[in-house]
Amino acid sequence: MPMPYGSRLAATMTRRLGRECVYTPSARLALYLALRRWCRPGGRVLMSPVNDDVILFVVLAAGLRPVQAPVSAWDGNIDPSAVPEATWRNLDAVLTTNLYGIPDRVGELRTRCEALGIPLIEDAAHAIGTHVDGQPIGTFGRAAAFSLSKHVAAMAGGFLAVEDARNRREMELLRDDLLEPTRLRADLAAALRPLARSAVRTLHLVRPAWRTMRRLGLLERDTFRMALHAPRLSASALRAPSLTAYEPWVRVDLHDFRTRHGALVRGQLSLRMSRLDTNLTHRRAGVTLLSGTAWASPALRDRAAHEGPFPLFRAPLLVDDRDALVERLVNHGIVCGYIYDPPLDDYAGAEFVEPSPDPAPARWFASHVLPADPLLAHQVTSALTRERATTARPPIPAPVPDTRKPPTPLGH
Repeated sequence: MPMPYGSRLAATMTRRLGRECVYTPSARLALYLALRRWCRPGGRVLMSPVNDDVILFVVLAAGLRPVQAPVSAWDGNIDPSAVPEATWRNLDAVLTTNLYGIPDRVGELRTRCEALGIPLIEDAAHAIGTHVDGQPIGTFGRAAAFSLSKHVAAMAGGFLAVEDARNRREMELLRDDLLEPTRLRADLAAALRPLARSAVRTLHLVRPAWRTMRRLGLLERDTFRMALHAPRLSASALRAPSLTAYEPWVRVDLHDFRTRHGALVRGQLSLRMSRLDTNLTHRRAGVTLLSGTAWASPALRDRAAHEGPFPLFRAPLLVDDRDALVERLVNHGIVCGYIYDPPLDDYAGAEFVEPSPDPAPARWFASHVLPADPLLAHQVTSALTRERATTARPPIPAPVPDTRKPPTPLGH
């Protein structure tokens, strides 16, 4: 009997995580599998609005209604205490973000989900190597999606972690139904992309390469978000759940997100995974440096002080005039990606998502956060110092409105 596709890579992740894992060509496909398995079409899924737009479209492709949660202004993750009780009672699932690798409040979220009898699904794409109370992110919920294109810079590959072997076998079958055939050209591109990116950095060509790509229109996002194309998106909802119907949005930045990888790509991924612990060690060192700067988010400083540095995918710094600063950092050879601004409810609108009852913290965080690569910590701190970047001031809490009936004016 032939071994399941990607079983060797999956076995490596299973040993690392302590949970059964299924190999997928991408984290977005892994997340789609989880949503289709544990959520019924039409269900309501609580998620942070400070998230990749691709994730929004994955949720829509699964035939689900994204419910935008209030978030912490310091890390962009769900604030469970701020979610109205009426919202909790009408949810069918909760999807974490673990934004940039800073963990969600998974203990509280798991307790809530267990009490409601709904699944907690973890998006752990940014959080390989992150632990909470000694337990790895990706083992708190019913299922978790991981990405190899983040920490090991493979630009391909992912995993779906599940609770037991029965679920693993079920997910392997569902995955195989969605995979597209191996294409030599796609395999070569997937293998060469990380090498090309490394060469650009080594040769100090980041600035000319980035600006040339922008001038030639080779970037799929004109701003931090892709174009919504609302009329086409509305029409796609008539076919949901359907990955194919939403593919024009889900495939952005990774066109072969569900293409079966051949031996060339899987071999490269195995090599990169063998270097993961070294990568995580370097990230912790970078986070230590960045958490000590004036720009560090209080969430970043607090985690570093009380739990030691996480091996973050990106360290959230909070700066004034963020958008202009991002443009200027290109002159220093630093391209800042993974900025999720505006929040998803402002980006997509009430037709496609249920807006957050308190959007202000998400708007503030999304417009001020500068995600810094810990592997470039020295370059980032040097560039921000030379640019005289200023630390963003904390948001001022909005006054509580007085809902009492005003007194009747004298004489009436």
